[in-house]
Amino acid sequence: MAPRKQREIFEATLRLLAAHGFDGLTVEGVAEESGVNKTTIYRWWPSKAALLGAALVEAEALAISVADTGSLRGDLEALVADLRRLLTEPPGRDVAVAALGAAVHHPEIDARRFFADRMARERDIFRRAVRRGELAESADPMLIVDLLAGAVWVRAVFRGLPLTDEFARQAVSVVLDGV
Repeated sequence: MAPRKQREIFEATLRLLAAHGFDGLTVEGVAEESGVNKTTIYRWWPSKAALLGAALVEAEALAISVADTGSLRGDLEALVADLRRLLTEPPGRDVAVAALGAAVHHPEIDARRFFADRMARERDIFRRAVRRGELAESADPMLIVDLLAGAVWVRAVFRGLPLTDEFARQAVSVVLDGV
C-alpha cells in the first residue's frame, strides 16, 4: 500500500528536480510542495535517491504509451514519437535531463529500475511482432529500443537539434531496413 498522496509526492519530486537539480532537491521541499509531512515521505522512501527512483518509474510526467498499431513499424514509430514528445516538451524534457544528470553523478539513484520498467512495457511490441511473423525470435528488443531511444536522446538532448515530424519514421526505417 502506498501513501495516500503518492501522486502529489512524485509530481512534486519531479517538479523540484527539474527546477533545482538533484543537489537542490530536498525531502523537506517535496513535503512542503506536496502538502505532506516529511516523516510520511521518509516512512515510504528512506532517502531522496529512493524517492526520486520511485518517482521516475511511477510519475505520469515520464509515462510513455505502448501503442498496438497492428505492425512492428507502426508500434516503433509511435514509441519514438512518444519519446520525442517526452524529451522535447515540458515537463518531461526538464525532468528527463535533470534525472539523467542526477543518475550519472549520484549512483545511489537506481536508474536501472526505470529502464527495466520501460523495457518490460515495451517488450509487448516485440512479442506481437514475433507472433505476426514480422520479427525473428532471435531479435534483441533491448538493442532495437536502445538504438531508437538513443537517436532521440542524442538528437534532442545532446545536440539540441529539433526533431521533425518525420523523425520517428526515418529512425525506425534506418533500424528496420538498414542504411
